Amino acid sequence: MKQVDLLGIPFLYTNLQQFVSLLDKRIQQKEKTFVVTANPEMVILARDDAAFMNVIHQATYITADGIGIVKAAGLLKNPLPERVTGYDTMLQLLTLANEKHYNVFLLGAHENVLQTVKTKIEINYPGIRIVGAHNGYFNWEDNNIAESIKSAKPDITFVALGVPRQEKWIAENLHSFKHGVFIGVGGSFDVIAGTVKRAPAFWQKLNLEWFYRLLKQPSRWRRMLALPRFVLYIVKQKMKGPSS
Repeated sequence: MKQVDLLGIPFLYTNLQQFVSLLDKRIQQKEKTFVVTANPEMVILARDDAAFMNVIHQATYITADGIGIVKAAGLLKNPLPERVTGYDTMLQLLTLANEKHYNVFLLGAHENVLQTVKTKIEINYPGIRIVGAHNGYFNWEDNNIAESIKSAKPDITFVALGVPRQEKWIAENLHSFKHGVFIGVGGSFDVIAGTVKRAPAFWQKLNLEWFYRLLKQPSRWRRMLALPRFVLYIVKQKMKGPSS
């Protein structure tokens, strides 16, 4: 499948609908799939941390989670169709799982948030069978989590441990599983539970969802420092030209 390389990370050339259809096929074929949805912050983190870069490269697919990725690819004359975020992918996968009665495992967030998400999925997606759930507060060396997921045999496992913890956990434990989609979804559980609100459609349309989150969560400002560095890297790459 076509990929677009951006600062050393191969992004899948796809839109949301095509991507979910692809994941559906892999579920039906019992293929193991590791999904990373990467935004500019993650790209910079990977450039600063070789171990995390290696984790990202272990993914089956990497999608553009963030308008900055899409804009950068366009600037470098190697465009991507649209952003494919972890949250939107999760919602589409829930719809798919509801229609096809797929098994789902939920991993991450505070226990109260997790239980709210579980309840909302059970109400809004009655065709889904939630085969297990565990909060995000556990000993990293605890193999029981992976064993529980392995025994439950989910078709889709949503991992909401935050970046880079969720990607590292999937990469380290993927060998334990025979099949299924494993995708890091960041703060999506909090949004579904209602403890964090997603940017209104108006902000999303203006590609300012990141700014809305910053206004609502000022503590994110340190993470946002990665954005000017990302822009600088892209400008430098643009000046060097496609052959570099």
